[in-house]
Amino acid sequence: MVNNQFMGRSQIPIEVDGRTYYGCCEMCKGRLGSDPSSRVSTDPVSGSTVDKATAVIGRSSDGRTFYFESDQTFAAYTRGAVR
Repeated sequence: MVNNQFMGRSQIPIEVDGRTYYGCCEMCKGRLGSDPSSRVSTDPVSGSTVDKATAVIGRSSDGRTFYFESDQTFAAYTRGAVR
C-alpha cells in the first residue's frame, strides 16, 4: 500500500488505529504507522480521498494499484468511463 504497486507476494498486515493496512517490509510498517498520507489515496473516478484499508482495490496491467471509494467507481473505471 505504501508504494501503490502490485508486489506479487503476500504482504504483512499492519494495524493502525484499528484498521488493517499492508506493507512489504519493516520500513513500510514504520511509514504506515507514522505517516497518515501513506494510508490514503484519491479515487481516480470521483476524486474523493479514500482510506486504503476500506477501499476497493484495483490494478492496471502495468502493476499500478488504484483505490476506489466504491464498487460503482471501480466499475466506471474498468468500463473506461474515466482514464
